[in-house]
Amino acid sequence: MVMNKKSVAVVMGGYSDEYVVSLKSGQLIYDSLDRNLYDVYKVVVLKDEWYFLGENDKKYEINRGDFSVTLDNGNTLKFDVCFNIIHGTPGENGILQAYWDAIGQQYTGCDFYQSALTFNKKDTLAVLSKYGIPSAKSIYLRQGENIDVDTIVEELGLPVFVKPNQSGSSLGISKVKEKSELITATEVAFKEDSEILIESFLNGMEVSVGVIDFKGETIVLGITEIVPTNEFFDYEAKYEGASEEITPARIDEETTKRVEEIAKRAYNSLGMSGFSRSEYILMDGIPYMLEMNTNPGFSPASILPQQAKHYGISIMDLCGNEVEKALNKRK
Repeated sequence: MVMNKKSVAVVMGGYSDEYVVSLKSGQLIYDSLDRNLYDVYKVVVLKDEWYFLGENDKKYEINRGDFSVTLDNGNTLKFDVCFNIIHGTPGENGILQAYWDAIGQQYTGCDFYQSALTFNKKDTLAVLSKYGIPSAKSIYLRQGENIDVDTIVEELGLPVFVKPNQSGSSLGISKVKEKSELITATEVAFKEDSEILIESFLNGMEVSVGVIDFKGETIVLGITEIVPTNEFFDYEAKYEGASEEITPARIDEETTKRVEEIAKRAYNSLGMSGFSRSEYILMDGIPYMLEMNTNPGFSPASILPQQAKHYGISIMDLCGNEVEKALNKRK
């Protein structure tokens, strides 16, 4: 008996510089999905074009009215599920999810609200503080506002981190040690976003925590210790190997439990679904949250696949679980 296989589009790319990483993530998911269960296709969403990759990498334009493809034989291909693995805009900030909701297209991962919220660092931390999840002291600025360097340093001390409020992949982040460097750092951050955060420096171990909902249960896939060779976990450290990642992190059992509990609470409090990776700094055994990624890197070198391997869930099962959840979501 041949089952009616579901069609899955692995949707990758994006409008930001992170599209390069997304294409690698997409390839791993494309390769990993079980071909006995699914017909798997590649769709690339870029600023200038949305296309389906057919035989011999032939491009077919996506019809944006219903996210379908018209093939050479005149047939229309519609997807049962879109596996969203776009890092950054429009796949990680809610834009694509809201569009898919509007046209009735099923997709993996969290809904548009969770995506939009978690892409905004300030709002995420504000919401999570209500659930008792600590974060660094910070000051929020919009472009064009007066920047009072003395007040900032007085309130937060030095060093501080200056970061765009909405940007993935650690683009536009600076660590500022001298008062005189602060204005330049804000200019760098404002290139990425019109809102920025200046955060007090937390001197501790950085950990990256993968949390997913797997077979109906919220689980912590792993806690990875980030040991940057650079000053901090910046773009180069993330994607060009300038950091050492140790899974599981070298922390005691009590701290492990605390991190797991807080990471799960953050995930559940936000009503998350799908892959997530949140970043914390551990100071005196307390995890301070930095941010939550709802579409974390998923190339073979990325943290989440490494954690899954350590946990003992195959990439095939991890990806299959996402597709099944999306198929069973209320229409």
